[in-house]
Amino acid sequence: MEPLRPEERIPVVTNDNDIIRDSLASADRFAEIFERHIAAVTAYVARRVGPTASDDIVSETFLAAFRRRKRYDLTRDSALPWLLGIATKVLSQHRREQAAHWRTLQSAFAQGEPDTVDDLDRSVSRLDATSAVEDLFPRIAALSGRDREVLFLHAWGDLTYQEIAAALGIPIGTVRSRLSRIRAKLTAPPPAAPVRTMHAPRSATTHIRYTETETAHGRL
Repeated sequence: MEPLRPEERIPVVTNDNDIIRDSLASADRFAEIFERHIAAVTAYVARRVGPTASDDIVSETFLAAFRRRKRYDLTRDSALPWLLGIATKVLSQHRREQAAHWRTLQSAFAQGEPDTVDDLDRSVSRLDATSAVEDLFPRIAALSGRDREVLFLHAWGDLTYQEIAAALGIPIGTVRSRLSRIRAKLTAPPPAAPVRTMHAPRSATTHIRYTETETAHGRL
C-alpha cells in the first residue's frame, strides 16, 4: 500500500492545552493560541470598550496570557475561558474607556441606531429576557461590577456557567446565583413611574451618569 501524499493526509487537530504545553519549551507555538482566539477575544473586548480602545486591551491580554502560560490548567482543552478571564481583569484597569463606551452606547441608543439595540438585546437574550430594550440601560448600569462581568462573559463571551467559573476563578454555584439574580433584575416589571417635576432627572440618564462616575473612579 502506497503512503499518502502530504496533501492527502488528514490534519491532526491539537487542543489548546497541548499547544500551551508545547509552548513552554518552544515559545513560538503560543502564536497558534493567538490565531485561534484573537477574533473571539477582540469581539468581547470591543463590546466592553468599543473598537477604538480594544486593540491595546487585546494586546495586553495576550501578552499577559503568554507570561502566565506556565500556570494554565492543562486539563482544560479550550483556552478561551482563560483568555476572557484575563481580558476581564485587564478591562478592570481601563474603567475610563468603559465609561466612555457607555456614553457612546447611550447616545446611539437615544438615536435609535439598530446595532446598539441589537447589542443590548443580546445582553439578556441568553437569559430568556422579556424586558423591553429601553429598560436595559438603567438596569445593566445598576448591576454591580461583579454581576456585569458574569453577564457579559455569558452574553458577549458566549461562555457556559462552568467556563465563566473557570474564567473568573469562582465556584460554579456563584455563577449560577449571580446569573439568577441578574435575570431577576433585568426581567422584573418596571417600578411605578414617580410623579415628575420640572427638576426631576430622567431615570435612565441618572443611572448611566452614576455608573460612569463610579466606574471612572474605580468604585464599580
